Amino acid sequence: MPTKVKKKTGAGIKAVDTSVLKKFLKRYENHCAQCQSIASPTITQALKKCIQNGSSYLKIILSCPGNPSDSSASVLLRPLLMTIRDERYMLGTDLCLWGISVSNQDVASLAILLELSGRTSYPFVKLEAIDCGMDVWSVERLGKAIRCSQLTSVTLDYNEFKDEGIQGLVHGLEENTKVVTLSLCYCKLGPSSGALLGKVLAESAVSELYLTGNYLQCSGAVDLIASIADYAQDLATERPPEQPFDLAHQILEAQGQTGISTAISGDLEISERPATSPNRPAEHKKSKKRGRKGTKKAALPPGPWVTKLHLADNGIDAMGEKKETGVLEFSQLLSSLIRYSEQLSELDLDNNCLGEMPATDILEALTSRNQAEYVQLFENDITLKSLHVKGKLPRLKIKVTAQISSITFKAILKQSKKLKVSKKKKKRKKKN
Repeated sequence: MPTKVKKKTGAGIKAVDTSVLKKFLKRYENHCAQCQSIASPTITQALKKCIQNGSSYLKIILSCPGNPSDSSASVLLRPLLMTIRDERYMLGTDLCLWGISVSNQDVASLAILLELSGRTSYPFVKLEAIDCGMDVWSVERLGKAIRCSQLTSVTLDYNEFKDEGIQGLVHGLEENTKVVTLSLCYCKLGPSSGALLGKVLAESAVSELYLTGNYLQCSGAVDLIASIADYAQDLATERPPEQPFDLAHQILEAQGQTGISTAISGDLEISERPATSPNRPAEHKKSKKRGRKGTKKAALPPGPWVTKLHLADNGIDAMGEKKETGVLEFSQLLSSLIRYSEQLSELDLDNNCLGEMPATDILEALTSRNQAEYVQLFENDITLKSLHVKGKLPRLKIKVTAQISSITFKAILKQSKKLKVSKKKKKRKKKN
């Protein structure tokens, strides 16, 4: 009889079949012995804890032990992939590979596991392959798998595949409607990667892009944000005038004089929001009712927008080919994005020597973004002549370098929210 543990949750009492986890653990340890691999402690400990607590094992983390007992052996990816396939393990959602050296054959096996066509559909939606030594071929093969997978988040930090590797990954993200988050920190990406990643932002569902620790410089950063900045400005300038006279008078006739301002102002606040792209659906509000689970967000169609953009430590300064002109060109495009984009929520520019003039441009854009714009409607209507509509964009979380004047730096902080960055440059392991 399979062992079941009853666990209390907010929705009631839920039974978790721990026999599945016990089989998974036993099979994984057997495959490790066959492949002469060390069993990853992050997997064995997490499985034992889930068996003890009767909880689900959703996040699979494969990493090396701090002090391996046998220096000749290492943690391999192959035993884990074999275990997932043999057990048909359909409960995992996150697959994380941290500091594990993977070969091209390992990546090919991983890609086959992620691909959906004609095979078992494993429900992994998040993939992290950090510091795995992936080369150009591996990234290109993984890009092909992303195209036909369920992944919504891909992290490939500390894999130094450079500009040559980004082409295959971008090809896999063409017309992507699933992957929303893409992290390529410390991958040695140069200026030529800016245009390729800019195309991803403009023509795919990717809206959270993390590029900390690369070397895009001004030219790459300009190519990255040019399309989305122009789109945000065009969208703002082409919005139709907000004067719904017919709707207002219909409400007046239906409800009389009681509660008019509340009803109308509610409708106007909705209509005052910037129009969304024809390719992008409006974001749905999260349900405030407790206990609702399992509601999946609809896949986002391609379109030029960004919500989180991290460009810290990318050599964006006046030392490039265009000198100060390149920094000013970048700051002007960035100012348009800050000033007009309703979707933008996070911006990290730390460790880039922008200079005082570009920093001033950013400050002016933040000030303009935070200013409340009031539109007076129905001037000919005595009842509603004092009605105004507030059109302020959400406050932006931003981080800039302190290598500017203290007055400008403090003013930028005052006009924005504090951005906490968890991704930091880690210490490299010494290779023998």
